[in-house]
This record gives sequence, C-alpha cells and structure tokens, in this order.
Amino acid sequence: MLDRLALRLLAPPIGGLARVLVSAGVGADALTLAGFAIGIAAAAAIALQAYTAGLVLIALSRLCDGLDGAVARLTTPSDRGAFLDITLDFLFYASVPLAFAFANPGDNALPAALLLAAFIGTGSSFLAFSALAGRRGLQSTAYPNKGLYYLGGLTEATETLICFALMCLFPAQFALWACGFAALCGLTIVSRLWAGWRMLT
Repeated sequence: MLDRLALRLLAPPIGGLARVLVSAGVGADALTLAGFAIGIAAAAAIALQAYTAGLVLIALSRLCDGLDGAVARLTTPSDRGAFLDITLDFLFYASVPLAFAFANPGDNALPAALLLAAFIGTGSSFLAFSALAGRRGLQSTAYPNKGLYYLGGLTEATETLICFALMCLFPAQFALWACGFAALCGLTIVSRLWAGWRMLT
C-alpha cells in the first residue's frame, strides 16, 4: 500500500547513489547478493537477541535491495537478475520471523509460524499472478519498472519493513506485531485472490 509513495520519495537519492555505483563498476547482481547476505546477518543478530544490530543490518540490506534495481535500469536489466532479486527477497523476509523464534522459542515460535504461513500466502499469490500475467503479456501501470508484474496489496515491502522495525525496537511485543501483521497479510491474500480472479478470466 505504501510502496509507491516510498519509491517516489526515495527515487532521487537512490538514483544518485546508483549512478555512483555504476561508475565504480558495481553490478546489480552483486548488490542483490550483498543485500541478501546482510539480511541473513540481520537475522543471525536477531536470533542472538542483538535487536538493534539486527535493525541496522535490515536497513542496510534493504538499501542494497533498492539499489540493485536502480543499477540494473542504468545498465542492462535481465530476467536472471529479476529472478535472483525476488527469490532472495522472499528468503530474507522469511528469515526474520524465524530469527525471532530462535531468540525466544517459548514466546515467539507460534506467532512466528503464523506469520510465516501468512508470508507463504502473500508470496504464492504474488508469484502465481506474476507468472500468469507475464504469460499473457500484462503490464503493471502502478509499478512499470519492476522485473515482474507487481500486484500490490495492503502489506507490501514498506509495511513489512515497518513491522520488522517495530519487532526489533520492541522485541517483547513480537507476538503482537506478528499476529497483527499476519492478519493484515490475510487481507492482502484475499485482495490478491480477488484481483487474480477478475483479471485472469
């Protein structure tokens, strides 16, 4: 829901930094891999209850995630890059609830499992629609620069990162954030199922 606003606000600084990276010879795939590695380091920090470090690493990871697309558009976007980006993004997103479960299994395991199940629903509905939209040649007018057809919803990347930040800032309330966000993900799943049902007739 907030991704378009976030992209519009961040486009100028991200674009400027991307041009510097292109001039330095940094490629989009390298940024994708670096962002994923930093994201996994964030999950490891959270699992060790180093929540502030985890939050900082999440921010750095997502900075790389924003830069890889900008660098790709300034050079040569590829299907391979888009595939790598979306796959590693979903693995990163799954790693954070799992890390909180490791940090405090007694209190966090069940809410983390609920959130991971919700992520499967949002991820599968997103990817299934994108695959079929690509086969039909459909183009997203809301996100024209994405490598896949980007079907939005109530819980997009921006909302997910806000939720992760709240979890890191207030880890004792993880169950509240996880269950609340899982409920919002449920609404996203329903909206995507409805959109797919209408658009893929």
